[in-house]
Amino acid sequence: MNSKHSIIHMGVAIVRNPSDKIASSNEVNWAVVHLKETIKQKSLTVTEVEQIDDVPIDELCIVVAGQDSQQALQILQGEGVGIPSKAEAFCIVKKTGGAHTLLLAAGSDANGLLYAILELVDRIRYTADPLAELNGISQLIEQPSTPIRSINRLFSNEIEDKPWFYDKSFWEEYLTELATHRFNRFHLALGMSYDYGHDPDIRDNYFCFAYPFFIQVPGYDVKAARLSEDERKRNLEMLRFISEEAKRRGLHFQLGLWNHAYHYLDSPNENYIIEGLTAENHAEYCRDAIQTLLEACPAIDGFTFRVHYEGGIPEPAHEFWKIALKGAAHSGQPVEIDMHPKGVDDEMLQIALDTDMPVVLSPKYWAEHMGLPYHQTDIREREKPDLTKPRTGLMAITSTNRRFTRYGYADYLKEDRNYGVLHRVWPGTQRVLLWGDPEMAAGFGRYGTFCGSQGVEFCEPLTFKARKNSGSSIGREPYADESLKLSGQEWRKYLYTYRLWGRLLYNPDANPETWRRYLRSEFGDASEACEVALAQASRILPLVTVAHGLSGANNSYWPEMYYNMPIVKQDKYEGPFLDTQPPGTFGSISPFDPALFYRIDDFVDDILKGERSGKYSPNDVAGWLEELANNAELNLTEAKQRIGNQLEPTFRRLAVDVAALAGLGHFFANKLRAGVAYSLFERTGGPDMLQQALTFYRTARNGWEKIVGATKGVYREDITFGFKVHIRGNWEDRMKNIESDILAMESEYDRILEQKPSAENSTIEPIAFQATAQRRQTYLHQSPSHFQRGEQLEIDADLPDAGSEVKLKLHYRRANQEESYSIVEMSRQNNRYTATIPGSYTDSPYPIVYYFELRDESGDAWIIPGFEKHLSNQPYYVLRQQ
Repeated sequence: MNSKHSIIHMGVAIVRNPSDKIASSNEVNWAVVHLKETIKQKSLTVTEVEQIDDVPIDELCIVVAGQDSQQALQILQGEGVGIPSKAEAFCIVKKTGGAHTLLLAAGSDANGLLYAILELVDRIRYTADPLAELNGISQLIEQPSTPIRSINRLFSNEIEDKPWFYDKSFWEEYLTELATHRFNRFHLALGMSYDYGHDPDIRDNYFCFAYPFFIQVPGYDVKAARLSEDERKRNLEMLRFISEEAKRRGLHFQLGLWNHAYHYLDSPNENYIIEGLTAENHAEYCRDAIQTLLEACPAIDGFTFRVHYEGGIPEPAHEFWKIALKGAAHSGQPVEIDMHPKGVDDEMLQIALDTDMPVVLSPKYWAEHMGLPYHQTDIREREKPDLTKPRTGLMAITSTNRRFTRYGYADYLKEDRNYGVLHRVWPGTQRVLLWGDPEMAAGFGRYGTFCGSQGVEFCEPLTFKARKNSGSSIGREPYADESLKLSGQEWRKYLYTYRLWGRLLYNPDANPETWRRYLRSEFGDASEACEVALAQASRILPLVTVAHGLSGANNSYWPEMYYNMPIVKQDKYEGPFLDTQPPGTFGSISPFDPALFYRIDDFVDDILKGERSGKYSPNDVAGWLEELANNAELNLTEAKQRIGNQLEPTFRRLAVDVAALAGLGHFFANKLRAGVAYSLFERTGGPDMLQQALTFYRTARNGWEKIVGATKGVYREDITFGFKVHIRGNWEDRMKNIESDILAMESEYDRILEQKPSAENSTIEPIAFQATAQRRQTYLHQSPSHFQRGEQLEIDADLPDAGSEVKLKLHYRRANQEESYSIVEMSRQNNRYTATIPGSYTDSPYPIVYYFELRDESGDAWIIPGFEKHLSNQPYYVLRQQ
């Protein structure tokens, strides 16, 4: 038989021994069916047998086995390889030389084997010659870097979200996609859209207090008025279907019950009034409802609860949760209790632990946004504990002594903890435009296990769409252009995003082929340029988020569709950003990482004093943003030249979004420069600086005009993520505020000129606009492998090229965001610098975070290790206890 004949006619045989428990698991049964269907779709024959000897001689043989099965052991030993003993590990190994070409797909457990099979499915799906693709596999051995890899999908609006909630075909395809890319957890979030105590006149409360929308609890006459019994039963049927389909695909099913208020404050017109509850029976009902829901839907693996005041229970809420959480303990099955940890103190944590259920805390990764992949070096000063406020009222804990738990990992990373930590990436930064950067995705895979954390949960694209009564009959569709609409399948726009997130959480060092085969199938010869263009563009908004922390709340701050913060001070600032620093101007805004990034006004104050620190300046950030935007545009131009049809919808969606993101890069780069120039003008009175600010600001406006040009007519005129003006609308809407601020600056410039000021230029200008990011000295530092609690810790670094005046400071802090950094100047002997962290400081349950600040002879300074070019590394060191 010649090779051409064999490729055309040879089929595939799947060998699976029924006595192999892993290979016979429910997850693998589903995966094998999926593999067969995929093979058939490629017009190949496929059979399944129990023994290799039963395979016809001309068929490719895929052996599906657990790692300890006899079939797997023989092949693995013969090839001299093994599977890591870690959970969810797998291998695909080719064996030749016998009567058949054998391809072993084996796993350390059911999920590992599931991933091996789905890897074969993905390769077959995205190739024109599946047999050649399978025959080309030599050896693939993988194991997870991140134990928990989760996606959060939120039900926000009855009008827009019921269609997908009830669509079984959607769930089958969507959950299959998640499993294919090695997510192992799916969180269906209910009641997350509203913040109790902050949102008046709530109407759309479907699933907000979720229990009566699914179950009738024995002993209580509690119901949602206007909800029919048939609809309640249908909801429960769908919840069972979703949870069971998730488990079939190896996904832990987490149900988020984010709200426990049965009636919202100042909301007399709720669509579904909850009847039958009072303050006296509220906690007991919730306890029994949790137990009843688990009995009715046993595929639920865990619950996520928001246990601070925004979840509907005034603080302190310990007594309520002490009763309610017993429902999980009484269920008779292990059920994870995941607490959104804002305000969680030792007492609340102990209440959860006392249930004897597995407990997880899920802090926010970068407030309610997506920043760079590392964890904040420090949090904003306004997030530190406020011990001056009385501990009374609705938010008695979260606004006072536990304030620092709102937007980061807080004090939850103790080495001896008896609970898990899962970091949730919230959706405030980028909600609509396509995201896809392999470097950043790999960064989340590396740092999702920060200080022993269990992993990462991403809020998916379009999260919070139509929240807070802002839905419409048009649905979730973001496009106005008919040729780009996805007809109820909006999630499919982000297939590349899910692929990168899942696979690079699983293995940050994954072979690029795992995402490039998808890109080739979509974009052909333009795939490489598309990859680079989107990767460069995707770094822009996370960088903006880190450097410009306008508001921690995603329902205030939306960098993707930025509601302009004025540079020029207004008589009375009336913007939507409630947690901004006075006086409410662009230059006064703190970064979300104030340890590594300068606030504009602080930077200007320091350079005027000749005392700049090693922090990244606004001009450093502007330079990065401009380079990213330019690279994105350059590669997009190349992609357009290489693509066969520029009007093909998938390519056009990518091209529009890359152009918009590049425009955002140009806008923020030049607005940061304008902010620096204006701050200099405020402090020096020099008209040259005001003129410079105007020049930069007008260039920033040009960047925004590019966004409008790219998106107008493509996206809907009103994309809603809430009812307030700053979280709905489109990019063209935002121009008026930009123009207004420029006009205010122009008026100020005209007034200055009328006063006939001195024409001398400011001598500070070259320093103010000089980036430091590229000026680095060689350094050598080997971080200790660990430290002993209570023993002093010596930290040293070598600077081989250091001049006589070069100084090095050590910044160190426990991995506890309640605390501030200690800073010591390191002693020098020749070119070695040394500092000691006292044993009294290491005598705590926390790891140590540290970095260096170098100052050279010229007075310039920078951070070590700092950022690499891709901005996806950890810019500090972390030491764990032995």
